[in-house]
Amino acid sequence: MNAVTLKQILTNPVIQKIQEDDSKSKLAAVMIIIFGNEPMLLMIERPKTMNHHAGEISFPGGMWELEDVDLLGTAIRETREELGVKISRSMVIGQLNPVTTLNSGFKITPFIVILDELPSIVPNSEIASILKIPLFSLLKTIEDDKDPFHKSILEMYTFKFQDHVIWGASARMLKQILVKILS
Repeated sequence: MNAVTLKQILTNPVIQKIQEDDSKSKLAAVMIIIFGNEPMLLMIERPKTMNHHAGEISFPGGMWELEDVDLLGTAIRETREELGVKISRSMVIGQLNPVTTLNSGFKITPFIVILDELPSIVPNSEIASILKIPLFSLLKTIEDDKDPFHKSILEMYTFKFQDHVIWGASARMLKQILVKILS
């Protein structure tokens, strides 16, 4: 499967308005950046010193702020702040279903962008390392999450890349991508 076919599969309407039921949740948004002819996925490793999600592998993103207007604005702002990568609203091809984090209680809306090539990245202090991961190889590594501390909800998965384990909300987002590709 190439980037064009992947784009067709992952394209769907973007809901920019914050939903009424979201007012009681801690809201966040992430940007899933896929790039290149042989689709690669951009993920980040958080520093071990962070208050939330320390040392975890995730997508660029963060907490919704009033000046963001909507959650897509949050994903765009956070991607620019964390990576120095400017994504415009028109570049976003779709979104996935929101997922909730296990320990911090955030409801995260993932947005998707597919780029021909990755622009230069200038990571800020919220980023320990940048991971450029072959998407299809990563998706083949899916397993049920066997860590008993992660089993507070029914649907828990892990994906592996080199010596990194991707779990939690990020893994549930990847599972959504996998389901879309396989259906």
